[in-house]
Amino acid sequence: MRIKLAETAGFCMGVDLALTKLDKIIEEGVTGPVFVLGPIIHNPQVLERYAKKGVLIAESPDEVPDGSRVVIRAHGIARKVEQGLRNRGVDIVDATCPKVKKAQKLIARHTAEGQFLLLYGEDDHPEVRGLVSYAGGSGLVFDEVAMLDEFYFSPERKYVLAAQTTQDRDQFDELAERLQAMEGVEVTVLNTICDATKLRQHEAMDLAKEVDFVVVVGGYSSGNTRRLAQVVRDQGKPCLHVETVDELPVDDIADYSVVGVTAGASTPRDLVLDVIRRLESI
Repeated sequence: MRIKLAETAGFCMGVDLALTKLDKIIEEGVTGPVFVLGPIIHNPQVLERYAKKGVLIAESPDEVPDGSRVVIRAHGIARKVEQGLRNRGVDIVDATCPKVKKAQKLIARHTAEGQFLLLYGEDDHPEVRGLVSYAGGSGLVFDEVAMLDEFYFSPERKYVLAAQTTQDRDQFDELAERLQAMEGVEVTVLNTICDATKLRQHEAMDLAKEVDFVVVVGGYSSGNTRRLAQVVRDQGKPCLHVETVDELPVDDIADYSVVGVTAGASTPRDLVLDVIRRLESI
């Protein structure tokens, strides 16, 4: 069996920066617990490792004690939540991905001018909730184009289209083209999709053409990892999404001559290498 690994499989810049900030705090040996508001990234193995180092995950702002230290995860948080923490004297270490931070600022600036936000993303995703908060908490969040068919576009209103940073760039571009072609509707399109996401997805497409089967490694709660698997399947190639090497169905994969491996932006390199070693042993 021959193994082909996608060049950019694993941590993206934003995740790497977030974990570097958290590591620095741990190394400093600060007094008292270190809190993270929500999982710092969507990977259970990484979260388990930090839990063993004493990092506590606060599922809500109320779980962060007054005057303590909290790390804002790579996905960012809602505007009011951040301000509420500051009002309670909480020491905030902002590890929001720079790409997400840029998207927040763009949305805030354009909606402050009165434009209505149309956000292409997953409604229950923490990044999306944070992005919408920068539009004053209002807007339309949709993950299927069909949802727009039921939406009334007022000719008296201006709109701004943005996306969760990990959405599919090609689908977003098609969506933008469609909206801008609507007669009597003014839509400003914001470029908020991360280039690293686009690069990984295009690599996954190319990889799918060169192999017989693809393994995508990463957390099941990771949106960008799930989309990588979907991109491969859209190419008509069989694909399996696993979190760890223990989930590999070795017997089912043994018949394939060439197997591709890629990974989400929140997947540690060692988990990817574990999968590669197991495949090489077949």
